[in-house]
Amino acid sequence: MARSRLMIFDCDGVLVDSEPLAAKAYERVYDKHGMPGVHGGIIAQCIGMKQADIIAKIKTLTGHQFPSAAEGDIWAETKLLFSEELKSTPGIVPFLNALAGDRCVASSSSVERINHSLSVTGLSRFFGEAIFSSSMVKNGKPAPDIFFHAAEKMGAKPADCIVIEDSPFGIQGAVAAGMIAIGYTGGGHTYPEHGMRLKAAGADFVCADWHGVNRELARLGVPA
Repeated sequence: MARSRLMIFDCDGVLVDSEPLAAKAYERVYDKHGMPGVHGGIIAQCIGMKQADIIAKIKTLTGHQFPSAAEGDIWAETKLLFSEELKSTPGIVPFLNALAGDRCVASSSSVERINHSLSVTGLSRFFGEAIFSSSMVKNGKPAPDIFFHAAEKMGAKPADCIVIEDSPFGIQGAVAAGMIAIGYTGGGHTYPEHGMRLKAAGADFVCADWHGVNRELARLGVPA
C-alpha cells in the first residue's frame, strides 16, 4: 500500500514562473527611489527570502537602504507585473490534475501575493485554503519554521512530507525540517549551476520539469 504523503509546494518559481517578474519589480522600484544598481544578479541572491530579508540583503550587497515607508511600492509594482504577465510553470496544471492526496503551499511571500499569483494563473482551485506564508511564523527560510507550520496545520508528520523548492534557502529549510526535498529548475530564472546548488543545499533529487518530478514521486511510492 502506498504511503500517504503531504506534498508541500513553494509558490514563486515552482507553481508560478514569477521570479523574473519579481526581479524586474525590485529593479524598477529601487530606481524610482533613486537607488540604481539593483539588478537581476543581486535579486537572484535573494530568491526564497521574504521581503524584509530581501531588503536587508540588498542593503548588504549595495548599501541601499530602502525606505520603510515605501515598502508597499514593491508589492504594488509586483502586483501590476503579475496581473499583466504572470504564467504558471510549464506542465504544472496536468501534474496537479493527476496528483492524488493532500497538498499545500508554503511560501516566503505574503498571503496576498500567494493568493494573487494562484488566482492570476488559475491554480487556486488546486489548493483551496491550504496556503501558508512565512508571515505566519517567526523565521523565514532557510529556517524550517514554515514547513513545520504547514505540516502541523495539514495534520502530517514532517517525515511524511515532500517539499518542492527552487531555491537553496527553501531546500535548506525543508532538510532542516526532516522532509524529503525535491529541487525544481524549470522556472524562467534557472541558470547552469542551479541544480548543483540545490543539490549542495541538500536536495534529495533535482528535476528540470514536472515529468521528472513525477518520476521521482513514483520511485517514492507516491500515487498519481
